[in-house]
Amino acid sequence: MNAITISNLKKTYANGTQALKEINLEVTAGDFFALLGANGAGKTTVIGILTSIVNKTSGSVKIFDIDIEKDHMAAKKMIGVVPQEMNFNMFEQVQDIVVAQAGYFGIDHKTAIRDSEIILKQVELWEKRKSPSRTLSGGMKRRLMIARALINKPKLLILDEPTAGVDVELRYGMWEYLRQLNAQGTTILLTTHYLEEVEQMCKNAAIIKTGEIIKYDRVKNLLQLLEQETYVVHVEKIQAIETIKMYNPKVIDDTTFEVDISKKERLNDFILKISNAGMIVTDIRPKGNRLEKLFLKILKQ
Repeated sequence: MNAITISNLKKTYANGTQALKEINLEVTAGDFFALLGANGAGKTTVIGILTSIVNKTSGSVKIFDIDIEKDHMAAKKMIGVVPQEMNFNMFEQVQDIVVAQAGYFGIDHKTAIRDSEIILKQVELWEKRKSPSRTLSGGMKRRLMIARALINKPKLLILDEPTAGVDVELRYGMWEYLRQLNAQGTTILLTTHYLEEVEQMCKNAAIIKTGEIIKYDRVKNLLQLLEQETYVVHVEKIQAIETIKMYNPKVIDDTTFEVDISKKERLNDFILKISNAGMIVTDIRPKGNRLEKLFLKILKQ
C-alpha cells in the first residue's frame, strides 16, 4: 500500500503562477522519503495540498488510499505535520500545547493527558511539561512540535525543515528518534536543506524543480550518479601538492587537504601517487554532503 499517491497534480495560483505542472508521485507505506528542491520549486505547495491547507487545481491525492477531496477528515487523521515555522502559543505550557492539539482530533482529555506524557518522555521534554513554551531552547521547541504532531498517532508524519536552527548534538538526537518512529511503522516525508539528513536517514528521494519531479529513485542509486567523490586526506605534512593538481586539491591546513577522485579510479592508486610525492597518509575519508553535489548537478541539467 502507498502512504501517498499523487496523480497528475496541478496547482495554479490566482495570479497565474503555475506552482505544480503535473506531479506524479508515490510514497510506499513505511518509507522514509525525502522531497528535495530549491526555494520556490514547489515543495511547500505539495505539502500544503497533502494537508488540505492549499486547494489543488486538478489531479488527485490519496493518503493510504483515502482521497483527500472525497473524505477530507479521514485523510487528515492519518497525518501529523511539523511545519518549518513555530506556530504555537509561546505563553502556553508545554503539555497543554500537546493536549490541546489532541482535541482537534476528537481525542478525549483523559486519553490526551496519558498519551502526552508518553510522547513528551520520548522526546525528552517531560521535565519541561509545566514550563511556558517561550522558555524552551530552539531545539526543545522543535521537539515540542514533533510531540504535538504525534498526539493523534499519525500513520504519516510530514517534516518540513525539522532541524532548522537546531545544534549538531540535538540534530543527531532527533535523527535517532525519527529513525525509531520509522522503524515502528510510521511513514515519514521529509523536506530539508541539510542534505546530510537525507543520506543518513532516507530510503528514497524525489527532486522537484519548477513544479516538476525531475528525479525519483532510491537514495543510494542517486548517489551512484556522481562521477566524482570528494575525500578529506590527512597527512603528516603537505608537500609537492602541485604533483596531484589533477585531483583539484584544496588545502585546509598544513596536514589536511581535500581532493576530487573519479569513481573509476581505485583509491589505492591515488594513495600511491601521494606517497610517491613524499606525503605519508595518516587518514582518508569521504567528505559528507555528497547529496549536495548531486542536487546541484541535477538542477543544472
